[in-house]
Amino acid sequence: MTGAQPSNSGRRRFFARAAAAAGLVLAPGVVLLTTKAKAAATGPRWGLLIDLNKCPIDCSECVTACNDENGLKGHGRPLTDAQWIRKVDVRDPASKREWSVPVMCQHCEHPPCVDVCPTGASFQRDDGIVLVDKHICIGCRYCMMACPYKARSFIHEDLTDQKPHAPRGKGTVESCTLCVHRIDAGGQPACVERCQGIATGAMTFGDLNDPDSAIARRVATYATRRIRDDLGLAPGVYYQGL
Repeated sequence: MTGAQPSNSGRRRFFARAAAAAGLVLAPGVVLLTTKAKAAATGPRWGLLIDLNKCPIDCSECVTACNDENGLKGHGRPLTDAQWIRKVDVRDPASKREWSVPVMCQHCEHPPCVDVCPTGASFQRDDGIVLVDKHICIGCRYCMMACPYKARSFIHEDLTDQKPHAPRGKGTVESCTLCVHRIDAGGQPACVERCQGIATGAMTFGDLNDPDSAIARRVATYATRRIRDDLGLAPGVYYQGL
């Protein structure tokens, strides 16, 4: 019969296929994108292991190293609202034990900051490192709300004396880059280098996909935990002794 309208079930199938193909629009400028499952990992998956048994409460060398490396200073003073790594005091009410836990971007395998970014400024490299493209970040701060680790900061101030390897910009969001410029040159993050060099050696950096790497061997041998592992984000930062 001409002019017949599609059935309700037909319309549901149509909209389901359209949403799967193009993403579901949640609000103006916000799209929940669908992604294909990743192929089996063949390259490196960079990560950190932090042994809290070797991390003194009064040591903040990792924080200082990060600030120095990435130029996290403004107007001659350290910024208080932009820390790419911070020490968080934790206390077990049962045992009374206390820790000072280094917390930074956890470089999740399934990063929620990337999922909610409307412009693609938050993105993940094939090696697992999560970054922010300052050229297309619009400062909406959706990623800050989505991050369960409070690992991202918004830049409110004018900036001077920036490091060429760590571009920053007023009105954009930033977080730990795992010192990607060092990694791409064959090195390791500044916090790890400082910890191993003049501090306690609590930090280990390496390829989690390489079973022969020091970090992969330690994760396989010792009991480790990841912060809020129950969320299913698969962080790339492991903690021993937590």
